[in-house]
Amino acid sequence: MKAPQDNISGARLMVLQALVLALLSALGYGFWRLQIVHHAYYSRLARENHIRLEPIPAPRGLIVDRYGRPIVDNRPAFEALLERNLMRGRQADLPAIARGLELDPEAVRLQVEAAAHWPDFTPLIIKRGLSLADIAFIDSHRDRYPELRTLMVTRRLYPPDGLASAMLGYVGIANQRQTLRWHLAPDTVVGKAGLEQFYNRYLMGTAGAERLAVNSRGRIMEQLSAIPPKRGRTLRLTIDNDLQIAAEAALGQRSGAIVALDPRNGQVLAMASRPSFNPNDFVHGIPAPEWRKLLTNPDHPLLNKAIQAQLAPGSVFKLIVAAAGLERGVAQNLTVNCQGGAEFYGHYYKCWYWAEKHKVHGITRIRKAIAESCDTYFYTLGNDLGIQTIAHYAQGFGLGRRTGIDLPHESAGLVPTPAWKMRRFHQPWWSGETISVAIGQGPITATPLQIAHAVGGILESGRLMRPHLAFNGEVPAAEHAPITEPRELNFPLQANTVQTIEQGMARVVQPGGTAASAQLENVDFGGKTGSAQTVSETFFKKSGGQRKFLDNAWFVGAYPLSDPRIVICVLYEHGAQGYYAARIAAQVIASYIAEEKAPVQLKAAWKWTQPGRRGASHPQRLAWVSQPWAAQPRGQARRLWSIQAMPTAAAEEPRRRWHEGKSSES
Repeated sequence: MKAPQDNISGARLMVLQALVLALLSALGYGFWRLQIVHHAYYSRLARENHIRLEPIPAPRGLIVDRYGRPIVDNRPAFEALLERNLMRGRQADLPAIARGLELDPEAVRLQVEAAAHWPDFTPLIIKRGLSLADIAFIDSHRDRYPELRTLMVTRRLYPPDGLASAMLGYVGIANQRQTLRWHLAPDTVVGKAGLEQFYNRYLMGTAGAERLAVNSRGRIMEQLSAIPPKRGRTLRLTIDNDLQIAAEAALGQRSGAIVALDPRNGQVLAMASRPSFNPNDFVHGIPAPEWRKLLTNPDHPLLNKAIQAQLAPGSVFKLIVAAAGLERGVAQNLTVNCQGGAEFYGHYYKCWYWAEKHKVHGITRIRKAIAESCDTYFYTLGNDLGIQTIAHYAQGFGLGRRTGIDLPHESAGLVPTPAWKMRRFHQPWWSGETISVAIGQGPITATPLQIAHAVGGILESGRLMRPHLAFNGEVPAAEHAPITEPRELNFPLQANTVQTIEQGMARVVQPGGTAASAQLENVDFGGKTGSAQTVSETFFKKSGGQRKFLDNAWFVGAYPLSDPRIVICVLYEHGAQGYYAARIAAQVIASYIAEEKAPVQLKAAWKWTQPGRRGASHPQRLAWVSQPWAAQPRGQARRLWSIQAMPTAAAEEPRRRWHEGKSSES
């Protein structure tokens, strides 16, 4: 009875032995594949389990002035990172981390969600510009929050008080379009405006990388190797730090712009726009309330008024009309008896001299017309020339199109023509409109840079060099935004034309001229004043004479007038009278003359302090020099105390207006 049972047990044993043998064979085959066939592959995976490859951001290149003195520098800063590969199962840590770094927990949560599509080992920056308290919090909670760590980076350091901010621009985190287009890593810093944007590729540099050994909790144990980042290249500007500071000080808190350039080569020596903003606020991300404040400011601090303020140029445009009249052989022999205005096409147009002072210019020829800005003379000259001739010369001197300066978003302005009006309004051009355009009013608009460029071209006998901020040839064309405008334009003028205009400009700052108060003793300096209405006379009266509706004050001048090395244009918004803009220009020219005699000191015009408890480093001015227009060593900031003593237009003189839409001068 027991034999069958033994046979059954033996069969079961054989099956079990076969199963064990098959299992051992499979295990042996698996070990053979792991240890022999795929040894190299799995060894690499094992190493990568404890080795982390991290990018090292490249410092941006410096921006220096023509003498190599820093304008924009870099400084060390710290950022807080979340290691996303260590975040699995640790989402509950986010609120405590946010509170410890004084962040909004909900905002941090949204940041983490937005980065969900990133590669696992790409860290997420949750706070920039860490304070000492932030760093202490992270260091003291390393074991509790292994996914949180710090990263030392370099961040931009801009000059104080918004110095040259509209020209320099600012940096920020690349948006999704830029990241994809330029193949950038997440959170890469790029130029967002101004020179930072235009020369972004030149300034960016190349990121490095480091191999780090980490433990099972993700904590860094050691650095195994590193490829250092390649710093961006230094951008040398044609700007003179000292002249830039003098221009900013001259404008002060006034709204407007100053452009100074060398007409011989197009080098921009200074470019100021006020009010300004602080680019340092953008380095770590500007808070939304501050951003909205900048956007809604009625004085438009984010606008570079030197290249983007398209305004009626007023009587500075008379220089172009004068050049047209002289070239066409009309102005040389034109004599006008100004008795306070003149009638054209059934309408009486007043001269500013009669409207303001109840005086008349009397017998007036071209030089006197420029010096005293006689509206009646230019009404007559403009009427004789016609709008087509005026437009031809205005366009020849670069108005109505971009100059091609190496800055983004330059405005083109407008030179009106009959064809333009028909295309824009489907109406014919009326001859009476030419009368207003002849004195820089009506639909004609220009930027301060265009006016400086045009007048520089006139004084250079019709040779106009494209304005530029970086030295020609120092930056490869592939390393900046494209420039399509030619480097040089030629619109030849006769020598007698240039000489006559120079003589008229010289008389502007002499007794009897419209800017006699801007005269510089024993200095070959001259120019042309202008004021342009911003609203109609009727609207101005209804507003109660509010300051924001006062005329814009203009001045364009040159030194030395006989062979200019510098042309300057000043726009003083709502400054009422052109001679106020002329005084500002004279102060900048005086500073330029003083600097010509001073040695160059190779240091920046500012310095920066160590970071405080809750914030980043803060640039500060060097000591101001109190002697007005004194010859001080280059590189030192100077304050022209006479500028500070000069009141704003609202207190300078009661507002006086004249015939609606028909006058332009002060």
